[in-house]
Amino acid sequence: MRRFVQAFAAEDAFAPGLPADVAEAFAAAPAHFNIGKDAQACVWAAGSDDPAWVAPMHWGLVPRWSQEPSTPYTTVTARVDRAARSRLFGDAWKHRHCIVPLTGYFKWDRQRRRPWPMYVQRADGLALLAAGLWERWRDADSDEPRDAFTLLTHADAHIPAPLSPDGPVFLDPSAAGAWLLGERMTAAVLLAQAQTPELEAYYVAAAVADPRRDDYTLLDPVEPPVNDDDDDAVSSDDSAEDD
Repeated sequence: MRRFVQAFAAEDAFAPGLPADVAEAFAAAPAHFNIGKDAQACVWAAGSDDPAWVAPMHWGLVPRWSQEPSTPYTTVTARVDRAARSRLFGDAWKHRHCIVPLTGYFKWDRQRRRPWPMYVQRADGLALLAAGLWERWRDADSDEPRDAFTLLTHADAHIPAPLSPDGPVFLDPSAAGAWLLGERMTAAVLLAQAQTPELEAYYVAAAVADPRRDDYTLLDPVEPPVNDDDDDAVSSDDSAEDD
C-alpha cells in the first residue's frame, strides 16, 4: 500500500460510533485522491500527555532522533508484529498512536506479469479507519516541528483476491478510540480488536502511479490490457507499485 484516498462527502461517511466532532473534522478536510509518501493527510492523533486532536500530518514517520526530515528506510507502513520492538517505531508505539481515515486505497495486482493497480474500499461505501503511529520531528536549527505518521499492516485474509492477503489494521470506531489511548497495548491485543469490514476491489488506470495526479477520475474502473506488456506511458515514482 503506497497510495490512498481521503474524500469524505459528509459526516455520515463514517460508521456509527465515531465522535461527532472527529467525523466533522474529517469531512471538512480537503479531498485528495492520490496520497503518497511525504504528502499530507488528515489524522486523528493522541499522545501520552495530550488529548486527541485531528490535524494534517505527513505520510512517512521520521523518528525524532533523525538528523534529517526523512529516513533511508520506507516508513509509510510498519508491520504490527515488529513495530513495538523497532528502533524506528518503538517509542511511537509506547506514546503516540493515531487513526487515519481512508475512503479507500490502491494496491497492485502482482499476479499479472505487469502489476496493475486496483482500488480497495468498503463494500458498504463507508470510510475505513486504519491504525497508525505518529512522531514529531524537530529541525535542529529552527526548532520547526514536522508531524508524520505510519500505517500499521498485517496479514489479512479478508483482502479481496487476486491481491496479496495483507494490508492495514482496520478498527471500528470504538476500538479506534481505545487504540488512541492504549499506551500499553500489545500487538496481540490490537489485532484481537481489529475488524476488517467486507471489502471490494476493482482495476483502475495505471495513472495512479503518477504522483502529480490527484483527481476523482483515478477511481474510475477500467479493464486492464489483455497483453501485460502494454504500457499507458505514465510517469511514475519508484514507490508507487511497492506494496
